[in-house]
Amino acid sequence: MQPLIWESRPDGLRAPAMIAAFSGWNDAGDAASAALTFIGESLGAERFARLDPEEFYDFQSTRPHIRFIEGRKREVTWPGIEIFSARVPRAPRDLILVQGPEPSMRWRTFCRHLVDLAEALDTQLVVTMGALLADVPHSHPVSITGLASDDALVEKLAIRETTYEGPTGIVGVMHTACMEAGLPSASLWAAVPHYVAAAPNPKAALALVRKIESLVAVTVDASDLESATEDYERQVGQAVQSDPDVQAFVERLEQAAERDTSQLGPGDLPSGDAIASEFQRFLRQQGPER
Repeated sequence: MQPLIWESRPDGLRAPAMIAAFSGWNDAGDAASAALTFIGESLGAERFARLDPEEFYDFQSTRPHIRFIEGRKREVTWPGIEIFSARVPRAPRDLILVQGPEPSMRWRTFCRHLVDLAEALDTQLVVTMGALLADVPHSHPVSITGLASDDALVEKLAIRETTYEGPTGIVGVMHTACMEAGLPSASLWAAVPHYVAAAPNPKAALALVRKIESLVAVTVDASDLESATEDYERQVGQAVQSDPDVQAFVERLEQAAERDTSQLGPGDLPSGDAIASEFQRFLRQQGPER
């Protein structure tokens, strides 16, 4: 059986852009996957294809889920990639959305299937999204970095190009596979404060959504995500103010951000890991707001 399973054929897509995000290593604060899910739900995206997970996942590390349906009957839900189409009549293009957990193995084959899908649907642009942990303060605008396949896209992105070299995830591999196939492609990365790593980050998700809007010329109603961002900033701000060590650490990050450098220099503040551990303890104690 072919891994790519078509459930229907979304014929008539207009100059489609493919947007992909994967949960896991590429997705600090769940920002990229949340951004893609929000776009899909806002535009009424419909699933038309999926990738069979058997070839690409280690089910001991990415486990299936089981649930009860119709009383005593149980159903297994396997991890895998789902592919949606979103038609946007008032925009110049439609969208193809690719989402799911980062695969465990056979990344080159995995990316080849997605490139074949993009070419079969005459995709005009492929955009991958990710989020990374960084020494950035939660109080500043989210920093978006990235790269693109050509100078025109770089100029349109209007972001600082990344110079990162080192281990990569499926987002980096897929972006490279698209470039090698001659598909115009861009990769966007949101910086997430490492001291709030365990909490979902709607602020970073919103920043990715806004950058996607400008890149693919498709607009969504982001009022719900804006409200979630306000709640996030309020809760994190309260947590910071409650602990002098955390507050001092964040102030140092703010000063570094204003100097446009991530090098804080030596000091007698607790380590970032210690701050993160203490911060997460505080958030757990607060519980959900009522």
